[in-house]
Amino acid sequence: MVRGRSLGPRFRWLWSAYAVSAFGTWLGFGAFPLLAILVLHAGPLAVSALAAVGPAVGALVAVPLGPWVDRRRKRPVMVGMDLVRFASLVSVPAAYALGLLSFAQLLVVSVIVAAADITFTSASGAFLKGLVPPEDLLLANGRFESTNWTATALGPPLGGAAFAVLGPVTSVVANAVSFLLSALGIRAIKGDEPHPRVTAPLRARDLADGWRFLLTHPGLRPLFCNVLLFNGLIMGTEPLLAVLMLKDLGFAPWQYGLAFAVPCLGGLAGSRLTPRLVERFGRHPVLVTAGAARACWLLALAFLPDGAGGLAYVMVVELGLIVCCSVFNPVLATYRLEQLPADRVARTLSAWSVSTKAAIATMTALWGVLAGFTGSRVAIGIAGVLVLATPFLLPRRDRTPAQPSQTVPSTG
Repeated sequence: MVRGRSLGPRFRWLWSAYAVSAFGTWLGFGAFPLLAILVLHAGPLAVSALAAVGPAVGALVAVPLGPWVDRRRKRPVMVGMDLVRFASLVSVPAAYALGLLSFAQLLVVSVIVAAADITFTSASGAFLKGLVPPEDLLLANGRFESTNWTATALGPPLGGAAFAVLGPVTSVVANAVSFLLSALGIRAIKGDEPHPRVTAPLRARDLADGWRFLLTHPGLRPLFCNVLLFNGLIMGTEPLLAVLMLKDLGFAPWQYGLAFAVPCLGGLAGSRLTPRLVERFGRHPVLVTAGAARACWLLALAFLPDGAGGLAYVMVVELGLIVCCSVFNPVLATYRLEQLPADRVARTLSAWSVSTKAAIATMTALWGVLAGFTGSRVAIGIAGVLVLATPFLLPRRDRTPAQPSQTVPSTG
């Protein structure tokens, strides 16, 4: 594997489209809650509903779209989902300009964007599998991972500044335009994409086909369960960490943003290092080691002190967590794509995404209730203890079955 080599112009267009949409997404991160609070004067219950209900309903809407995507050429689906996200997001500044913006519109748009996100991700994974040779999948996923962490580090601070200086819908406009540019980039990818060979009609039982594949695959099943529990606990405690830092310990909002933006640069370093680690130690040892190491950091946040030392403390902890995740994620994404038959990539990736969003929503709700009884610090500590069990869900040995064929008869 040559880490610096080009993967060809078609991949460069796909990577460019991913980069511009990733930066747009992170520029718009938190824009809807800010609009709800500062423009629509919504209360805590409404803002929480916007953060949880929209993505949850969007994930439910996306369930039948996975099998549908498997029966379509992937590039037109990706362009279509980008245009859906552009149209829905651009309606927000249009309504704001006309004085018609409402909480209901924000909720509907969040549902549409969540469903389109999942559908786009499943289609793009299937498209990448056919675009890049198997030996280059890790390199490609590493580049996506590094781009995502760079966008995560730069996007929210810039989006927050744009919100404050240029107006409350500026970051939403930027996010919408990024999806339009992404659609143009994907449209520019040259070459023919063959039609899928699935001819059987779509049936109700196909909706669960992705989950059946994940839960019966000896290599993917433990990784699937590990990711659900780990992501649920990590993301479910993020609101509690915000309360702990901003309310209990008195950190300023800019300090809170800095504490998470700077460590994201570690994700850039980790993702670039991943191909070298896999070359030297092998895929499975890197996957298991990074997967176990990422579980060791959450508990430390329960002991977060205040003051300047606390700011440095949380940055070090987040840096360790993000570096481990940035090594684990591209290896997992590559292994997952390798194991999926070409005619069910989209439905299985969709099932994975829907399950992950559901797990995060569930854990967020449960830990919110728990924090109401125990306080944010104790609730984070309990999650930190539980996440220490996630390495036991990782496969102890590489139980990869024979490489699946590119065409498997449809179960429909």
